[in-house]
Amino acid sequence: MFGKKKKRKNDRVKSMNTQIDLVIRGTSHIGMNSFGQIMVGNKAFEFYDERDPNNFVQIPWDEVELVVASVYFKGKWIPRYGFQTKKNGLLNFSSKNPKKVLRAVRVYIAPEHIVRSLTFFQVLKRGIKAIFEQKK
Repeated sequence: MFGKKKKRKNDRVKSMNTQIDLVIRGTSHIGMNSFGQIMVGNKAFEFYDERDPNNFVQIPWDEVELVVASVYFKGKWIPRYGFQTKKNGLLNFSSKNPKKVLRAVRVYIAPEHIVRSLTFFQVLKRGIKAIFEQKK
């Protein structure tokens, strides 16, 4: 799914995709932020670091449970989006044009599996509600 492989200096990782729908500059928010290329294709969502070719993320479409997007100002601004996977949890990314990326992802992931993330106040409300329910 993602990893660091021991490879020679000029050896590139092989893409899982046979057809590429979108290539765009993006940022991976897994651990330390890393900048690179995001590729959306027929088999997987892929991120390749521009500095370290051995630092990559490949998420096959059958591993994705949900796509979670942070949406602000009624859809005018989407700062980041994440992929909730079956094994590795939530993997967050951002890109120059997130709407274009989410439209490309929507071809392979059913629209009911693409959701908005909770707002700050919704998270706060759930936390307070959980505290009061524990006291009962």
